[in-house]
Amino acid sequence: MAGVNKVILVGHLGKDPEVRSFENSNDPSRPNKVAKFSLATTETYKNKEGVKTDATEWHNIVVRRGLADVVEKYLKKGQLVYIEGKIKTRTYEKDGQTRYITEIETENMTMLGVKRDGESRDMAPESPDTQSPPEPLKDEGDDLPF
Repeated sequence: MAGVNKVILVGHLGKDPEVRSFENSNDPSRPNKVAKFSLATTETYKNKEGVKTDATEWHNIVVRRGLADVVEKYLKKGQLVYIEGKIKTRTYEKDGQTRYITEIETENMTMLGVKRDGESRDMAPESPDTQSPPEPLKDEGDDLPF
């Protein structure tokens, strides 16, 4: 049986996307694009002492071609998005050492949150560089029975 490499994430952008264009050998008038951004997914649970605790994971998202155009035009820091894709690990050299980075190669994306008048656009947890605990996304109430 063949393996399955499928990722589904719902989270907030940690920063505005970085978009790069490069020459398209098939159509020089329409360059290829790649967009990259960090995505925060936060899980809220009760620890052994019954205290609500947040655990945030940061994901490196890569979006290519036409979907990168959508990202460039519409996505900003803090927006809630649904991402489907594949986990990819790549290597690169820096200062003579081999480094590894794991990214999510996006195949499908849906914008879930839209900024309303009067709301702050900065709804996401702080970037991983600041390392301060994020605000909970919403209060879920009681624990589920399973």
